[in-house]
Amino acid sequence: MKKIDLKGKWNFCLDAEKKGLTENYFKKDFDDEIILPATVSTAKKTKPSDEINTGYLTDPYYFEGFTWYSRAVDLRNTEDKEYFLVLERTRVSHLWVDDVYVGSNNSLCASHRYYITPYAKKKIKLTVMVDNTSYPVKGGHMTSPDTQTNWNGITGGIYIEELYKTYLSGIKLYPDAQKKAVKIKAALNGAEKCALSVFAFDGDSEFKKSEYFLLKGENDFTYFLDDSAQCWSEYNPHLYSLKLTLKNENGVMLDEYELSFGLRDFKAAGKYFEINGKRTFLRGKHDGLVFPLTGHAPTDVDSWLKVLGKAKEYGINHYRFHTCCPPDAAFTAADMLGIYMEPELPFWGTVTEEGEENHDEKAQQYLIDEGFRILDEFGNHPSFVMMSLGNELWGSRERLNTILGLYRNYDPRHLYTQGSNNFQFVPCILDNDDFFCGVRFSRDRLFRGSYAMCDAPQGHIQTAAPNSNHNYDNFIRPSNVSDGETESGDITIQYGTGTKTVKADALQEIIPNVPVVSHEIGQYAMFPDFSEIEKYTGVLKARNFEVFRKTMAEKGLLHLADRFFKASGRFAADCYKAEIETALRSNELAGFQILDLQDFPGQGTALVGILNAFMENKGVISAEEWREFCSETVLLAEFSRFIFKTGEEISVPVKLAYFGENKFSNSQVQFKIFDEKEIYVCDEKKISCEYASGVYALTDFKVKIPEFSMPKKLFVEVNILNFGIKNNYNIWIYPEISEKEIYSEVTVARDLKTALNALEKGGNVLLYPENLNDKNSIEGTYCTDFWCYPMFRTISESMGKPVPIGTHGLLVENNHPIFSTFPSEEYSTPQWYDIVSNSRALILDGSKIEPLVFDIDNFERSHKLGIIFEARAGKGKLLVCTCDLQSVKDSLPAKWLERSIIEYMNSDEFCPKYEASLNELAEILG
Repeated sequence: MKKIDLKGKWNFCLDAEKKGLTENYFKKDFDDEIILPATVSTAKKTKPSDEINTGYLTDPYYFEGFTWYSRAVDLRNTEDKEYFLVLERTRVSHLWVDDVYVGSNNSLCASHRYYITPYAKKKIKLTVMVDNTSYPVKGGHMTSPDTQTNWNGITGGIYIEELYKTYLSGIKLYPDAQKKAVKIKAALNGAEKCALSVFAFDGDSEFKKSEYFLLKGENDFTYFLDDSAQCWSEYNPHLYSLKLTLKNENGVMLDEYELSFGLRDFKAAGKYFEINGKRTFLRGKHDGLVFPLTGHAPTDVDSWLKVLGKAKEYGINHYRFHTCCPPDAAFTAADMLGIYMEPELPFWGTVTEEGEENHDEKAQQYLIDEGFRILDEFGNHPSFVMMSLGNELWGSRERLNTILGLYRNYDPRHLYTQGSNNFQFVPCILDNDDFFCGVRFSRDRLFRGSYAMCDAPQGHIQTAAPNSNHNYDNFIRPSNVSDGETESGDITIQYGTGTKTVKADALQEIIPNVPVVSHEIGQYAMFPDFSEIEKYTGVLKARNFEVFRKTMAEKGLLHLADRFFKASGRFAADCYKAEIETALRSNELAGFQILDLQDFPGQGTALVGILNAFMENKGVISAEEWREFCSETVLLAEFSRFIFKTGEEISVPVKLAYFGENKFSNSQVQFKIFDEKEIYVCDEKKISCEYASGVYALTDFKVKIPEFSMPKKLFVEVNILNFGIKNNYNIWIYPEISEKEIYSEVTVARDLKTALNALEKGGNVLLYPENLNDKNSIEGTYCTDFWCYPMFRTISESMGKPVPIGTHGLLVENNHPIFSTFPSEEYSTPQWYDIVSNSRALILDGSKIEPLVFDIDNFERSHKLGIIFEARAGKGKLLVCTCDLQSVKDSLPAKWLERSIIEYMNSDEFCPKYEASLNELAEILG
């Protein structure tokens, strides 16, 4: 097969008013030029706009309408040839050859392929029109401004295939890893019968050549390698090339085809996934095709090797594409790296039956056909192992099940699911589901650590004190379930960035009989890193970041922005560690899909990644540290809490989540407690068992917490000696504290009047303010915000549900003398849980006071929030703590924080930097 490459210079015309079809633009000579592949935005073909989007990145050159492209092509000798024009990655396209209309193609995911043989001659003129306004469906993240934008252009290969009259089409490869064989399906065109020679090879070996005879039309046959052939997997992504030589009856070669393939069997085996007969666990990443420099997904392999390779550095072995399908180059790169790919139909909505309200048969058939096109174009890739029907779908379960059956019968090489988190509060498992992807099996059977307020109840990471022993096993497959029905009737749900009322059918609670994957876990937000703004040198501009930065400057907080980013980022990384470890501890879970490893710059601006939108490390956690809790082998120390009393005796179970290539045996597990200077506990236990893939309870370590006279932070490391496998935790140690009075000259007040009276007399006052309210303060919460405050604030308001708190953890002036006997990091850590959960953060907007403990607000409100702050007032000195530490019973951190505060206030170091008038304090405190 010969390809006539058409990349390069084309004549070009914009048609914003979409007049070209009626005014026959295909007959015109266009005055402008463009170098393809390109989009209107990458080529800067419109006048740049000053528009500012705060919910997503801004494309100054955004264009909607028609674009027209034309050029002359020399086909030379067209006798006995067949010709196809191929446009990879475009929008709705129309084609004319020499002013004759050929047709249209509207696939968002697959290449547009036009049969142009009837129009072929020595020289032809091609005219292509691209339309980014007339989609049969909305298109999910294939067209969303939140991700790759609704670009207009042609971004991939542009070429003409020149074939002989006798050729093969629709070549499909069905590998069988167990038999070391590949079944081949192909259609013979242009001849009644032909011979075909087939052999496989790689860089080191060449397998035997086999001969077959093909008849006109569909053929299938099996080619056998031999026992030395290697299988493809995440551990060993070994690829072979398959060469097919087509010959006529006389043995004369007509054409050659070379395809890449991998020998792999990816299956759902009971409640787990298996690759080539071995259990694996999906450590997945959500992807919405976010590429800020171009505003569209790349179509070259090198770019995808960089992107997927970066994800693999962080332990990722699986990609779920949210309502989108990546280009062929992405699958090729995944083949090379060993990434399990799951494209998804470009749909986020309701699937209906004929006769039901708002049923659109044409749109639904388009989606079904789009699925077949995805299977045909990308199905040979060994990395393509799964496919989903869409995101958070509602509607007819029967129709969804029928569509699944169509795909399973058509192409059994992949696993299929009804969608990702379908039916939300009332999920179901369909007969044709190969696996289930969701977040709950009923209102309270949760298997994700965090949820939006509008989807409450919230997860354990949001509501429980920090720990490392929670798992989802009894929520996924409980020993018994309620006989009651789940929620039904008309219910209001989150729908994209808005809401929707849907009909929910009552269902009995279910025990899943297929592998369960946790959907879009994480979503732990952090503060923006404004230094990223200068990185947006391409198509998309971070004008949302510029607005947030301006707001911070107006509030007088810009000097704190970098510290807010680093503190909230480190805290978010700790939340992700807790989330991922919970998934790995759960033996009933088959995988997770994190949202996200990278920032999602749309849907309100969701800065939830430990990598930025460019897949670059943001500096909050290294890849090496991340892999300690996100890789094929993870040691898991199970702490019910991270706060301990000195001298306490505890038992710490250690689990192994192992999903490596070979069996694991004869290991020595070490448990250490230490600080920067000394090792306090070091114990080792030999594990003589042999482990295949799975989650195993290795051993328990009986530990006595060291004795200290003062609070102390200690490090815990669990380690499999000689294997380089370790994991780390921090614990916080507190001695018992006496209840004797230590207040000395400090007045402890809870009402403003008492505090002001004492200050007027020159006293030192510790104020635990009572009766704080929503007008002067924000509710205290330990966990960082879910996804992003602007989006879920509006959703909660429209649903009549509680608005999210919307804060991002603490920024602690941890080197200040107030913390001399209360060791702390600069960000939220477990010893703050009791304190923050019993606090409200005071709004200090307009005040010169800078708190000693900030509660970091989201970028939309940008309040200056204080939990602990000090000021000179009247003739005295004031320290405000919005948590009444005396009322937090049985909390050693609360007791020690109060002691540290009082000792500081009794010392000469108590010299507040800021002065506030009594009237200002009265206004702040209400």
